[in-house]
Amino acid sequence: MSNNKRGILDMNAFDARNQEAIANPLLKRRTENIGAASVLFYKQPIEMVSASGCWMTDAAGVRYLDFYNNVPSVGHCHPQVSAAIAKQLATLNTNSRYLSDVTESYLEKLKSTLPSTLKNVVMTCSGSEANDLAMRIAKANTGSQGFIVTSTAYHGNTEYVTQVSPSALKNGSCPDHVVTVPAPCTAAFGNDVETGFNQAVVEAIALLKTRGYGIAALLCDSIFSSDGVFSDPAGFLKPAIETIHQAGGLYIADEVQPGFGRTGDCFWGFQRHNVIPDMVTMGKPMGNGYPVAALVVKPDLLETFCHDVGYFNTFGGTPAAAAAAMAVMDVIEQEGLQANAKNIGGYLKQQFTKLSETDLRIGEVRGAGLFIGLDLCDPLTAEPSPSLATQVINGLRDEHVLIGAAGPYGHTLKIRPPLCLNLEEADYFIEAIKTVLGRLPS
Repeated sequence: MSNNKRGILDMNAFDARNQEAIANPLLKRRTENIGAASVLFYKQPIEMVSASGCWMTDAAGVRYLDFYNNVPSVGHCHPQVSAAIAKQLATLNTNSRYLSDVTESYLEKLKSTLPSTLKNVVMTCSGSEANDLAMRIAKANTGSQGFIVTSTAYHGNTEYVTQVSPSALKNGSCPDHVVTVPAPCTAAFGNDVETGFNQAVVEAIALLKTRGYGIAALLCDSIFSSDGVFSDPAGFLKPAIETIHQAGGLYIADEVQPGFGRTGDCFWGFQRHNVIPDMVTMGKPMGNGYPVAALVVKPDLLETFCHDVGYFNTFGGTPAAAAAAMAVMDVIEQEGLQANAKNIGGYLKQQFTKLSETDLRIGEVRGAGLFIGLDLCDPLTAEPSPSLATQVINGLRDEHVLIGAAGPYGHTLKIRPPLCLNLEEADYFIEAIKTVLGRLPS
């Protein structure tokens, strides 16, 4: 077992030095075209050619149950979403400097799910752009430069947002204006996660002030996905948010991964903690694969920022983007996907917990709805086992299940299938886990 920390892009990634795999003509073209920036899943990358619901199909006709990709949140190639995009593209798609009833109707629908204080929406194409803008707004309104994030957070890939994404850094650490705090876990804070996390934020604020940056914002993914999925106890974020506000900083809720009903209990992850953010960022599942993202913000904060710097996004909020996003909202509501996430997610969590009672290689089981983290550990020491996680991930591929990893050591299976997952598919996954673990030394 190795406790070497792993970057988010290194987890379950294809190694370009694998000469056997590079013999694949399509892979060779990919490597030559994209070079060092190419990131592919698995030791033997898969060429996918089609998808539907929770399943993807490769070039050889093999079907895979997708527990990996939370972008097609309401199901791969959902016909209602696809039809809405196609219809709008065939009618009109232009930049956001024209009036569009499609766009305004969507924004009103989106705002109806959020606290009433969050009245303005800035549409972007990616969560990275949304977080970048949120950070700029925080600096403009507080006059401070400092940010607090968790120790294995990921918030995007612009230059600015990469600075607050420690899990994306292969070498070095975050710059001085960024202070990390431990993920809200029992390993760091014992049984009182709420008090421990708040104290860590207090100390981070003091450190930023000592360094001369002050506190601009606490930026949190409210399911702490890249940290390893930490959701409970519900409400533990509230004292830390109050501490940030008392210190003059803002709270940015990154809902790119936990938003749109995935946690089951609530439509937004932050709602599980009974807090009201100053800004909310969202993306990925927003358009079910169509590039749609947004920042929702209190009007006074946006007005202060726009007094000195304007903002315009050519493709953010186009009619087609709004049509895609509206269709996603309609499908979530019409198909009861938030309730499904709660019910099927609860069933999965129950089954994993039951399995952990007889298999010591399974450690903590955490999460809410269809966002679950399952730790894989050395059965003798209970320490993280990234090597076991790698074996399980590749073993699940052999069982036609796709899944990824999270956490600082890459030992946490990150379970986030489409929200339309049914009971039969959940059981398929459970049996696949049992089969793979049964083949490995216990």
